[in-house]
Amino acid sequence: MSGLLSSGALLRRDPRLLKVPPYLSFLCIVIGVAWLLVLPLDNYSRKTYISENALLPGQVHTYFAGSDQNVFRGYKKEVDALEGKGNTEVNDKLEEFFKASGLKVARQKYEYKSAGETYSGENIYAILHAPRGDAEEAIVLVGAWTNVEGELNKSGVALVLTLARYFKRWSLWSKDIIFLITADSRAGPQAWVDAYHDTHQKGIQSLPVKSGALQGAVVIDYPFDHRFESIHIVYDGINGQLPNLDLLNTVVAIASGQMGIGASLQKMWRHTDTYKDRLTTMLRGMLNQGLGHASGPHSSFIPYHVDAITLQPYGEGWQDEMAMGRVIESTFRSLNNLLEHLHQSFFFYLLMQSSRFVSIGTYLPSAMLVAINFTIMAIFLWVKSASPPATAGKVASATGEKSAPLMLVQEGDAKALVPEIFAEEKERDFFLPLAVVVGSHFLGVLPLYLFNHTPEIMLPAVFFIFAVMNFVFPFLASTVLTRSFAPTSQQYQLIKAFSLLFLGMFLSTLATLNFSLAFLVGLLSAPLTYIRSYPGRPITTVFFIGLLSLLAPTTVFLAGTTYWNLGIGEVLKEAAFGWDVWGMNTQVVVWCVWWPAWVVGMIQLAGKPKDEGGSIKI
Repeated sequence: MSGLLSSGALLRRDPRLLKVPPYLSFLCIVIGVAWLLVLPLDNYSRKTYISENALLPGQVHTYFAGSDQNVFRGYKKEVDALEGKGNTEVNDKLEEFFKASGLKVARQKYEYKSAGETYSGENIYAILHAPRGDAEEAIVLVGAWTNVEGELNKSGVALVLTLARYFKRWSLWSKDIIFLITADSRAGPQAWVDAYHDTHQKGIQSLPVKSGALQGAVVIDYPFDHRFESIHIVYDGINGQLPNLDLLNTVVAIASGQMGIGASLQKMWRHTDTYKDRLTTMLRGMLNQGLGHASGPHSSFIPYHVDAITLQPYGEGWQDEMAMGRVIESTFRSLNNLLEHLHQSFFFYLLMQSSRFVSIGTYLPSAMLVAINFTIMAIFLWVKSASPPATAGKVASATGEKSAPLMLVQEGDAKALVPEIFAEEKERDFFLPLAVVVGSHFLGVLPLYLFNHTPEIMLPAVFFIFAVMNFVFPFLASTVLTRSFAPTSQQYQLIKAFSLLFLGMFLSTLATLNFSLAFLVGLLSAPLTYIRSYPGRPITTVFFIGLLSLLAPTTVFLAGTTYWNLGIGEVLKEAAFGWDVWGMNTQVVVWCVWWPAWVVGMIQLAGKPKDEGGSIKI
C-alpha cells in the first residue's frame, strides 16, 4: 500500500524522516566550524606564489641610496617645520617641492558631513608623465599627512617627496606615477578616488588634472624617525573587499627575498608559524573583513578595482628609510612591467601569514554549511506545518483502538485504500506569518537610519535607549500578536520557517562577497534555528530568553566595545562615517538581516500558540 503513495507524501508524513532535519542542521553547524578550524593546517592551506609572470618581483637592481638619503633628510626637516600648520599652508609648501621636481601639480578641496560633524580638507597631488607611456595607465604612491592613528606621517611624506624627485630622473617608466598627499587617512583618500572616477558627491571638488586608469596604489605609513625592523602590510578593504593577492606576494617577495626585511600581517609582530599563530592571523583577518571598515587610505581604492595596500614599518632594527624606499622602488618597477590589470591571482582569500593562504574554494564551504542549516530547518518547518496532528493518524493497534477513516487514493492506474489522514494536507495560512517576518525586516530601517543620522554627542544615549527598547519590544509584539490574532501552532511554524529561509538565502549569497561577515552573523544566529515557545515551562523559557539576549546585536556590540576598550559613541560615529563616506554596508546586514531574525526568534520564544496540539515541536 505504501508503495502507491507518492514520494512527496512519504517525505511529509514519515515520522522517521521528520526527525532527521534538526540533527542534520546541527551537524552542518558543527562541520562548518570544524572546517574553519582545520584551515591553518598544512594539508588545507598552501604557500603563496606569483601568478602574473610579468611582475618579476625582486629581479631588478635598485638605485635609491647615497645622495638620495641627504635629499630625504632635507625634506624631513621641512616636514617637521610644517607640523602644526594649517592644511592650506602645508599644501603651499608641498606644491613648491613638487614643482621643483618638474612635476605637474594640482589640488582638490573636499567636505563631508557625518554624525553632525564636518570633515573638510585639501588634497595635493603631482603627476609624473611616463616618458615611454601614453598616459593610459597610472600607479599611485600615497602618503597621508596624518595616518589612521592621527599621527603626523613625517617620514612617509618626506619619502613620497624624495621618491617623486628620484623617479623623475628615470626614463624607464611606461606608466604615469601619481604622488598623492591627502589631508588625512580617512576622508581625503576617498574624496580623491571618487573624484578621479567621477563618482564624487556634492561638496567634493573635481580633479583639475588626471592621468589614465589606475593599476595599483601603495600607501606609506611611516610616522617615526628611528630605524625599523620589519614591514607590516595592511590590505583589508571596504566591505570585505581585498586587493589581488599578487600585489601582496610581490611586496613580500621584494621585502623578504630581495631586501632581507621581514613582512607581517594583522599586527602579528612575532609570527612563529605555529597552528595558534596561523589561526590568530586568520581570525583577525576575518574580523577586519567582517567589520567592513577602511583599515587605511588604501581601502578607498579597492572598490574601484584598484589593487592597493598600506606599508607600515615597525619595531626597532637596523633598516632605514633608504631600505623602505628601495622596497617601494622595486614594487613600482614590478607594477610598471604589467601589460594588463592584475587578474590572474586571487581576489578572495584568507591569509595565515605572509607566505601562506587559503583560497575561496577551500574556505567557502564553512560559511555555506552554517547558512544551509537555516535553509534545512526552514524547509523542515514548511513541510511540518502542513502535516496533520500526529494523534489524528493513529491506526488500529493491539489495544483494539479504532483505525482512522480510510479513503481511496489513486496513483497512475493503481488504486488503494489508505488512512485518510495520510492523504490529506492541512491548508497553510500565509498572511500573518509573512506580515510578521516582512514587517520585522522593514522595521530594521529604523535603527539603520537612527544610528547613521544622529549627532555624535547623542549617539551613546540613543543607543542605550534603543538597547532597552530592543529587549522590551519582542515581548510587546508577542503580546499584541497573541491578543489580536491568536496565532496557531502552524502560523508560528511558518513565521519561523520564513525567517530562517530569508536568513539562509541571504547569508549564502553574502558568503561569496564577504565570507567573514556571513560566517560571523550565521554563527551568532545559529541558536535561532532551535528556538520555540515553551508554554507551561517558565524556567526553560527564561533560560533561552537569557541566551538570546546575550546574542542580540546590541549585546554583541557592547561586548565588543568593552573588550577593545572603545567608546560606544566613538564606534557608532565611525560606523556613520563609513556609511556616509566609504559606502560601508555592514550596518545593512546587522539591522536589516541579523536584527530582524533575532526579533522574530524572541517573538517565537515568547509566543503562546492557540491551543491546537500544544506548543511547537521541532
